[in-house]
Amino acid sequence: MGSSPPAVDAVSTEVFRHLFSAVAEDMGAVLGRTAYSPNIKERRDYSCAVFDATGRMIAQAAHIPVHLGSMPASIQAALTLAPLAPGDAVLLNDPYAGGTHLPDITLVTPVFGDEQGGPLLGYVASRAHHADVGGMSPGSLPLSTELYAEGLIIPPIKLVDAGRRNDVVYQLLLANTRTPEERDGDLNAQLAAATVGGHRLRELAPRYGHAAIAAHATALLAAAERLTRATIRDLPDGVYRCTDYLDDDGQGNQDLAIRVALTIAGDEMTLDFTGSAPECAGSLNAVAAITRSACLYSLRCLMGPDVPTNDGGFAPLRFILPEGSIVNARRPRAVAAGNVETSQRIVDVVFGALAQAAPDRVPAAGQGTMNNVLVGGHDARTGQPFTYYETLAGGSGALPDLPGLSGRQVHMTNTLNTPIEALEIAYPLRVLAYGLRRQSGGRGHQDGGDGIRREIQFLAPATATVVSERRRHAPYGLAGGAPGSPGRNRLRRANGDEVDLGGKATFAVQPGDVLIVETPGGGAWGTTLDDEVMRR
Repeated sequence: MGSSPPAVDAVSTEVFRHLFSAVAEDMGAVLGRTAYSPNIKERRDYSCAVFDATGRMIAQAAHIPVHLGSMPASIQAALTLAPLAPGDAVLLNDPYAGGTHLPDITLVTPVFGDEQGGPLLGYVASRAHHADVGGMSPGSLPLSTELYAEGLIIPPIKLVDAGRRNDVVYQLLLANTRTPEERDGDLNAQLAAATVGGHRLRELAPRYGHAAIAAHATALLAAAERLTRATIRDLPDGVYRCTDYLDDDGQGNQDLAIRVALTIAGDEMTLDFTGSAPECAGSLNAVAAITRSACLYSLRCLMGPDVPTNDGGFAPLRFILPEGSIVNARRPRAVAAGNVETSQRIVDVVFGALAQAAPDRVPAAGQGTMNNVLVGGHDARTGQPFTYYETLAGGSGALPDLPGLSGRQVHMTNTLNTPIEALEIAYPLRVLAYGLRRQSGGRGHQDGGDGIRREIQFLAPATATVVSERRRHAPYGLAGGAPGSPGRNRLRRANGDEVDLGGKATFAVQPGDVLIVETPGGGAWGTTLDDEVMRR
């Protein structure tokens, strides 16, 4: 007689949910502690996840939404090299082959029942934003017009083959970055995280058995699908539309539309982006994986914290993403800012549509940008090149019963700031001012959160880039609430002259120059008492 199938119930499924999540969390702890760059070590610009033997995401750490929702595409890209063997590790960053944008480097590792082989238990993966992977300007988030200008493109390739690092590939990677020592440290941190993730997942096998691991992975996927369908079913059937605009693409093209028609029918949702702007000349183009990730995140915000986040959540969603549009770009379009900026606007339009179906559960628009700041040059203190990258916080949108939060990274990013002490030790930069931008949140029954003001002084000649949004189109309010204040970027030269940089710019700086970034506030929800009096 054959062995009976493993018992799967609600309690055991919840236990495995936390077991799988703990694998990803342990990976993240190792990656953050052993990384070299402040962007990964201090800001935690990385994500880790666990996948089953077929490549479906079954668990993730509480990391970065734009990374995690798009990471399943990386696993499928890595599986083009299958069959993978024990000791293999696949590296990639190509946005058109499983990546997002080139600075985000993903490492995928298969996990077997033992280190020599045995049944395939699944895969562990990490994605980390590397502060420079080459390209036309320091930081690899340039004002580019094609992918080739954004940095080194890495198709799925074995960085480690049967336990042996491919040193030819490794040296090629380091030769194509302005900061090879930093990249060496960060890549080794990802390899260390993969080792720990493999150990943790493998440890489950002797205790629970391979069959139980597979059965509970499938149960978690089914649970996420079931709960996602229940969330959709609670929304009224109908078609809900919203349009919002990106300011510009950095190449002279303004008011780039993102349009969605969101159809709810029973327990399924269709998100149709027909009518969105065509591919643009600049780097605001998003690949399809980014758009899907932003949509899932938006719906996920309507669910409770106990709903497992995995590939099952995609099952009730249908996507119509016109090929050749700004939400489904074609190679070799530039995509560096699509990952960080367009993803935020996609959330804004999906929330704008969902607010019509669930007005008491959806917030007004948050700052709608990541306010990317990049600086690169030569640090005379150390004799070494440097690249600094950071996204800056702003205001979040208000809810009917809660004001927006101030000085927060919103929506598709979940990173921290670079502490001033760490920033000034690592780079020839000085922070002159850092605080909330008071009264920048919209005013209403519940006020939007305030943005921030950050002044960074340059202590050495460098090249700087700012890539930001919501400098022309303000974050919207809901239910009559006022919009948040748009952001502003300025450069104050050492002689006192001041230049308005707009939303996107690359520029040379000298010692004594100061970059001033004022980030947007969030939109308000509802009208104030004074508004009601005026209307009467």
